[in-house]
Amino acid sequence: MVRLLVVEDQKQLLRSIQRGLEDEGYTVLAAANGDEGYRYATTEAVDAVILDLMLPCRDGWNVLATLRQDGFRKPILIVTARDSIEDRVAGLDGGADDYLVKPFAFTELVARLRALLRRGSSTEETRLRAGDLEIDRLKRSAVRGGLPLELTNRQFELLEYFVRRVDEVVTRKMIVRDVWKDTTGILTNVVEVCINHLRKKIERPEWPQMLHTVRGVGYILRSDSCAD
Repeated sequence: MVRLLVVEDQKQLLRSIQRGLEDEGYTVLAAANGDEGYRYATTEAVDAVILDLMLPCRDGWNVLATLRQDGFRKPILIVTARDSIEDRVAGLDGGADDYLVKPFAFTELVARLRALLRRGSSTEETRLRAGDLEIDRLKRSAVRGGLPLELTNRQFELLEYFVRRVDEVVTRKMIVRDVWKDTTGILTNVVEVCINHLRKKIERPEWPQMLHTVRGVGYILRSDSCAD
């Protein structure tokens, strides 16, 4: 799953961007000030950062400069009301990968993000394989045996989770924690239902079985498609 960090102090705009990106299938971390944004960027695995400049606690200029000094190499997209040529040049020269002026069309924000993610990621990071199954993280698409799979957002996230851990046993609690982001563990029955639906999408009579149940433990996606 592509994880994005949005650092924006306008709460309504922050919620709007977060909801919109989540609807696009991204996992989104939200920070309302510069200190929180810097902490997330340095402690969480994120694929790109959307960064406002006028922030409380620590402004976006400082966050940008410090992250680059720390060796942070993921794409950073500045989104700000500061629209002067001098500000744009300073932002790009300071380490930003792109600069978008408010107000903006959400579709343009998403398009710029996709471009940055394509530019900033290698083929190995964006395309994952397990046997004859391949997923494209940026396009959020999957194929098996050359045939496209029609997946919901949740099914795609679940499949990506298995492919990243191919040939490893994962428990229901792990899936609830890492895919559903739930720490209570009460969604294990929901996981079973979703996995049953996923199996119908990635399994066909003519294909070897890939997703196996490990009784009493969890599940495993096997790259060699061997039998239970």
